[in-house]
Amino acid sequence: MTDLTLHKDTPIEQFDDIRPYDDHQFREKISALVKEPGFEHAVRYVMPDVDYNDFVAKLITVETQMDFQIKVMGPFLELLVAKTTSGLSMDGFETYAVGTPHVFITNHRDIVLDASFLNLCFIRHKLPLTQVAIGNNLLIFEWITDLVKLNRSFIVKRDTGIKEALAAARHLSAYIHHTITQSKESVWIAQRQGRAKDSNDMTQESVVKMLSLAGGKDAKGNLKQLNIMPVSISYEYDPNDYLKVREFLMRRRDPDFKKSQHDDLLSMETGLLTYKGHVHFHMGECINDVLAADAATDRNEVVHKACEILDRSIHCGYKIYPCNYIAYDEVNGDKAYASHYSIDDVAAFDAYIDRQLAKVNVPDITDDERVFMRETMLMMYANPLKNQLAAKDCLTCK
Repeated sequence: MTDLTLHKDTPIEQFDDIRPYDDHQFREKISALVKEPGFEHAVRYVMPDVDYNDFVAKLITVETQMDFQIKVMGPFLELLVAKTTSGLSMDGFETYAVGTPHVFITNHRDIVLDASFLNLCFIRHKLPLTQVAIGNNLLIFEWITDLVKLNRSFIVKRDTGIKEALAAARHLSAYIHHTITQSKESVWIAQRQGRAKDSNDMTQESVVKMLSLAGGKDAKGNLKQLNIMPVSISYEYDPNDYLKVREFLMRRRDPDFKKSQHDDLLSMETGLLTYKGHVHFHMGECINDVLAADAATDRNEVVHKACEILDRSIHCGYKIYPCNYIAYDEVNGDKAYASHYSIDDVAAFDAYIDRQLAKVNVPDITDDERVFMRETMLMMYANPLKNQLAAKDCLTCK
């Protein structure tokens, strides 16, 4: 079992099964990756105008994983921003103690881009980049595993048995603490295992409990060791909204419905390549002071309190767009927030909803199901405002 006290001489090799590739492995792994037909297909699909041979020639000259993130992934992400958004922005930097590694916990909107866009914001502001947690359920092909580990991602093992799950959680917690306290690097992890399909973002207690396992102190001390910072992500439009509606519909028809690997690939592809409107990140305050001031000492109480702090900060930090106000009013059947949008905004948003719902590829949709689908999609866009209003009503919200 992993030593959860993490001594200064704890060897990084004990995490080889989950950690990113190091610079000593980089050249070997990148040389093998560019020969993979699947990788070539993905590059040509995402960048149809690329000269693949020229791309490879430049890629194999990259020598370190940090150079890969900054010189390869940075320009690629800027291309995605230019092609698929109305702009990417971030604020709240005044809360960030540069030089102190943090665990950044965000709400989860897009499988690939949540952490990627966060790191792009850091690249733009010349701030240290983060390592990224990624579930092994998304590593459908071996070359994808190589790609994400080259891109400084570490692996979260999912779909294990109960006994294996505890061991995996301890091992993951130990790696994250090692990264923060010994490697002095920051980490990104989503607040829950999967995306909140209805945009009702709530931190999963099992995620925070996992973080509290290592560190050699009590639960509160272990969490404080990580300098956890909540970050809010606000996509104006969710490219996967119609795919999420489809999943809700399929589960309504069959509660045992499960997505396929093809569904995950389609979600990744759609999230990457489809229009998102404006995307905004807001950095909240490190939770250490609020957590320390709370009287809770029992692990479960500490974890629950940490989740409350994270949720409140994330909800308060949302950027609310006209579409959110429109959806909230339509869900509630009134015009309480009509001052935040125009008649043209309503027409454009209703037309957008109709276009997205028309993409739901399910046979024999009934009139009742169409009503359900529309209500479901409206709720996706209403929930960020609903949660922000509730959070700001809390006296302790800053």
